[in-house]
Amino acid sequence: MTGLNTRASMNKNLDKILPYPFERLAELLAGINPPQEKKTIRWTIGEPAHASPEFVKKVLIENIDSLSVYPMTKGSDELRAAIAAWLSKRFSLPASTIDPDKNILPVCGTREALFSFAQCAVNSGPDALVAMPNPFYQIYEGAAFMAGASPYFMNLEAGTRFIPDFDAVPPVVWQRCQLLYVCSPNNPAGTCLGADHWRKVIEVAHKYNFIIAADECYSEIYFGEPPIGLLQAAQTLGLTDLKNCIVFHSLSKRSNLPGLRSGFVAGDAQIIEKYRLYRTYHGSTMPPPSQKASTAAWLDEEHVVANRKLYTDKFAAVLKVLNEAGIAVEQPEGGFYLWLQVPQDDTTFARRLYQEENLLVLPGSYLSRENDGQNPGYKRVRIALVAGLEECVEGAQRLANFMKRL
Repeated sequence: MTGLNTRASMNKNLDKILPYPFERLAELLAGINPPQEKKTIRWTIGEPAHASPEFVKKVLIENIDSLSVYPMTKGSDELRAAIAAWLSKRFSLPASTIDPDKNILPVCGTREALFSFAQCAVNSGPDALVAMPNPFYQIYEGAAFMAGASPYFMNLEAGTRFIPDFDAVPPVVWQRCQLLYVCSPNNPAGTCLGADHWRKVIEVAHKYNFIIAADECYSEIYFGEPPIGLLQAAQTLGLTDLKNCIVFHSLSKRSNLPGLRSGFVAGDAQIIEKYRLYRTYHGSTMPPPSQKASTAAWLDEEHVVANRKLYTDKFAAVLKVLNEAGIAVEQPEGGFYLWLQVPQDDTTFARRLYQEENLLVLPGSYLSRENDGQNPGYKRVRIALVAGLEECVEGAQRLANFMKRL
């Protein structure tokens, strides 16, 4: 028999995907024995650590018997109506703009949706491009590769407030672009796109006919005015059909429910219709108890306000410690990260910080790619302030002490 010693063929695009940042971090820190008298403080993964709302857990338990029912791909009417009501209220959208049956599709978290959406939206080929910020949420790049496209990186720099310079993108790139990922508030810098940025993005997307995929999963963690969303900007420009505009929202950050795996995709009805068709073959649907719990979460704002207050207090306390130690770092506009500039190579910094202070941060270069001769994450680290107040203050004190020694 032939072929017994030949490995089966796999999708060649898998070879383009780099190990996930946390896998690289584990390799970087392998063999280090941090001081045991100091409790490990993890400022790496953006996993909300605040308590999940009790009323959501109650609804989940009360509907556990509905596990005996297959859920529909489009989700329940009740859930879509709750999402539509939240979208309309939060982003000042007329009720006529968001049709629960046409403009909304519940999904099992935005990570899965952001990845699978590219498979649906991109026509693969040597000229296919998916544009994205750099640094970026790693799902964007993997989604581009697995959709048979190449990523185009837009470096985020302090001079542009870590917002992509859309005017600097050559027309030939926009001509090849099929999908643009944007994130507001941004991961990792926490800056938000304003009305002028959204207007520019929408104008370019319409001129060159590509889809905007707006990752807005941090939209409810902010420290001033609520961030403007893509659909809100489109409505302001008179685009009642939301052409080429798609947003992704989640309960993970908003409601401290990362384990519920609950989010939604909304926007252009024609695109949603095609994505729903795709998901009848590909996508998993939230279990009925999760849909009931999600409905309750989207209909309540009180717990969201309380959650935002916890982050406000943490950032104020941490920034006070760092600024008093002479460490220049500013309050982000949204999200729960600090994008800290450090005085040495970011991987060396992260390794030594763990070795000396038992404090874990993520090297910025792991979130970025070499582009135009630079890695915009070099000499930066991402700090996720997701733990409790006391632990975050303790971490800030350890970081200040470490940087003083440097």
